[in-house]
Amino acid sequence: MATHEERVRSELLLLKHRAGDERALPELVSLWERPLFYYIRRLVDSEEDAWDILQEVWCRIIQKILTLRNPAALPSWLYAIARNTASNHRRRAINFGQLSEADVAPNSANDSTETSFSGFGAEELHRALEHLSLLHREALILHFLEGFSLAEVAAIVGAPVGTVKSRLHNAKKSLRTILREGGKLL
Repeated sequence: MATHEERVRSELLLLKHRAGDERALPELVSLWERPLFYYIRRLVDSEEDAWDILQEVWCRIIQKILTLRNPAALPSWLYAIARNTASNHRRRAINFGQLSEADVAPNSANDSTETSFSGFGAEELHRALEHLSLLHREALILHFLEGFSLAEVAAIVGAPVGTVKSRLHNAKKSLRTILREGGKLL
């Protein structure tokens, strides 16, 4: 999750890069490589694919970084590029028969009004995330783990805020069900 300090540092690094400071871009990459890899890794099936996608993401970012008008929008812009690149990868995998359409469709879960995930460890939660549909998983990751606002998540995924709220609600219900069932998908 990017702190306020990291966001400000990112803006400054972007401005330095625009001004010609050659050290700024590698520092920016260093700052964002881990969070982007974590996000991408939750969107694809293998670590190897995540590393390949991350490399492609950085190539796209480097090509387009000077076109970003608002330095404050850098974090959501980075995640949008990562999401689109991972989505393209998944589409190619579907076209080559490596994934089914069901891998990207939303899951349904039993109704529950419980909102707390206390009592579950980080490892259990991360394992349970793998059982969620891609749309639900990315909404939870972006909002709760990466700390993006609902509006920022909406911009990253290219959906209305209401859709993001719905995905978060359904994702939390599904996650609770998976955790209650001991990590087994219904």
